Amino acid sequence: MSDHLTRKELKQDNVALKVGETFGFLSSHRSQITRYGGGVLALIVVVGLGIYYRNYTRDARQLALSDAIGLQTAPVGAPPPNGGPSFATEAAKKDGVIKAYTKLMADYPGSLESYIAEYNLAALDMDAGKLSDARKKYSDIMSGAEANYASLAKLALAEINFAEGKTDDARALLKDLSEHPSDLVSKNQADFTLARGIMGTQPAEARKILIALAETKSEISQTAVSALNDLPPQ
Repeated sequence: MSDHLTRKELKQDNVALKVGETFGFLSSHRSQITRYGGGVLALIVVVGLGIYYRNYTRDARQLALSDAIGLQTAPVGAPPPNGGPSFATEAAKKDGVIKAYTKLMADYPGSLESYIAEYNLAALDMDAGKLSDARKKYSDIMSGAEANYASLAKLALAEINFAEGKTDDARALLKDLSEHPSDLVSKNQADFTLARGIMGTQPAEARKILIALAETKSEISQTAVSALNDLPPQ
């Protein structure tokens, strides 16, 4: 027999192992179960397997997301020397990536992995110039995902608003991000995005924001200095 196990076989083995562990626990606590009755037996089985199922589905979601990201980073043309997915054309790759992310969203709606998949699909829409489709996805993430990923969606939605000339809407989103930063979107990032978005229409305000950012000596200060060079002379 081959030492190599398929992913499906590994999952089956894990389920069997957990069932064995559960009934091992039951055997070692037989006297207590006899004392308290069959209802306790059923409850222990349900709780034990319920906890495992939650962990199992979490692992399955993470695996599905990892596989989808693997498709997105797969080469076009010859397969990689160490194995892994590849595609004959860019069109085939895009189709495969979209199908993988869409399936993940359908299989695990409302999960963190589902929102990450939706975010990546929205980014593909942006690359294709489908701003309306991207807006719908980012809005869904912003309203449903946990704070960190909602903030990423809010930042991207502000960029779409700038692209569509909706400066006031973009400003409102970025003001909220600036006042309520997250682990993934800092106050400085929100302020810099605002400055970049209004450089063409409100250069004086953009300059003021960029100068303040340049003086912070933060991770974005050098970027702010470079952006100042893009402003028209005073």
